[in-house]
Amino acid sequence: MGKWRRRTAAYLLAITVVVLLFAVAYDYGMRTFEGSERSFIHHLRVVIETFTTTGYGSDAPWETDVMNAFVIVMDITGVVLIFMALPAFVFPLFEETLSTTTPTAVDDLAGHVVVCGHTSRGRVLRDELAARDVPHLFVVADENEAATVYDGGEERVIHGDPEAVETMRAANVDSARALVADADDETNASIVLSAREVCDDATDLRVVSFVENEAVADYHRYAGADRVLSPRRLLGESLGSKATASVADELGDGVEIGEDFQIAELLVHHGSPLVGETIAESRIAEQTGANVLGAWDDGEFESPPRPGRVIDEHTVLLVVGTESELEALKDLTLSETRRRRRGSVVVAGYGMVGHSAAAEVRPSEDVVVVDERDAPGVDVVGDATDRETLEAAGVDEARAVVIALDSDTTTIFAALAVKQVAPHAEVIARANDAESVPKLYRAGADYVLSLSTVSGRLLASHLLDEEVLRPETQVDLVKAAAPRLEGRTLAEADVRAETGVTVVAVERNGELITNVGPDTKLVDGDRLVVAGTDDAVNRFNERFC
Repeated sequence: MGKWRRRTAAYLLAITVVVLLFAVAYDYGMRTFEGSERSFIHHLRVVIETFTTTGYGSDAPWETDVMNAFVIVMDITGVVLIFMALPAFVFPLFEETLSTTTPTAVDDLAGHVVVCGHTSRGRVLRDELAARDVPHLFVVADENEAATVYDGGEERVIHGDPEAVETMRAANVDSARALVADADDETNASIVLSAREVCDDATDLRVVSFVENEAVADYHRYAGADRVLSPRRLLGESLGSKATASVADELGDGVEIGEDFQIAELLVHHGSPLVGETIAESRIAEQTGANVLGAWDDGEFESPPRPGRVIDEHTVLLVVGTESELEALKDLTLSETRRRRRGSVVVAGYGMVGHSAAAEVRPSEDVVVVDERDAPGVDVVGDATDRETLEAAGVDEARAVVIALDSDTTTIFAALAVKQVAPHAEVIARANDAESVPKLYRAGADYVLSLSTVSGRLLASHLLDEEVLRPETQVDLVKAAAPRLEGRTLAEADVRAETGVTVVAVERNGELITNVGPDTKLVDGDRLVVAGTDDAVNRFNERFC
């Protein structure tokens, strides 16, 4: 019996006893002081009418002071009991009656991805799945959290213990394409075992598990996980990769679509000739041959970018073109000082994220590690928000600073401190919460990677057949057939204006056509390579696929 039901039962028992006691006392008083000859049942009814305020007693008015005083006490007692009952019993009863019950099973779902838990990285994965029209199902153990998610109306969710085999069956795991264990390390291992009990290793179910402590990854593999992911290590590698690309003269972070054709993102540096110009005024396509697919600044992404959007030193351009075209654009994004200047990469924070970032950078660049505690690999011991510590680490001469601290608040303060010591240093920061990303950009960070975004998007790349851009990129790269476009040119279909995606290439008869333009006519069997945000890809799928 639940707490509310136990409390209600106790209240009803107490009120029954109080009513009966008042009825006995009232019956005695009426016979003794008022000379009443009516039955006890009649006197009980008068007490109940008084307590429930449905009446004020058939015996009124009373002649004696004793009975009038008794009735006054009875009135006050009844009102107190009613006011006690409303918030404690009646309101919860209505709330429970009107509340939506979260389902505990699904019957009509197959080919879906089961996500055990409801975290920010799981929501990133949901967006990736939705962009490719892949159904998903969240399994949430906490009843209140499951109800909150279900009441939102945007998620498909069931309530149940993901460690229980019965819950796995209720989630139709045997018909799912993949399962993601997204809780703590011990719970995730148990979830994997339960999933494998329903679907053994011989089935097509792909099981992916997250771990915070990489030392236990082998346990998860032994339990039956096909892939074990460490979010913090992944974030560190992404931070390091971004730092390496930012200090390299060559283009190092492109995603190859076809032979000599790539998509890449380029940061516009302080002093670049592009700073202060609009997308239209920059004439990037005319100068380099590369096309701009999207642009984001201070965490705000726009794809395709408005022609009037102004490029500043914090703008990151998502571009597509041949290697030589992207090299030419890379040169445009750099200032003359940055082209000539060499320097180290400073990594602030040497936990798992900082360790992974430093390991990613070391093969190609000098690294200076700053941490509050002395440990092997730490070069400068001190507070990364302290000016003296930053000066001792050589931040003023550094090409880039990677801030890999555990606290978003401290990271924001460190970004402010770095910009005071070295205004032109490129700051690449880690964020735990998505809400901190805009603050970090305002604090001076040039590029911010969210833990949830990196892990969620990389997870999507393991679960989906289509290629996904690097996990930190905010744009999807999807290859799909579009039968509703057959016989039409891109200009006639106006794909970019209608959906927001950009057609970057067309695959025809096994060959990749990269020289696409408004006059490109699509024929039967063509597969389009399109780039855009999750919402834009969704619109493209709905209208043309």
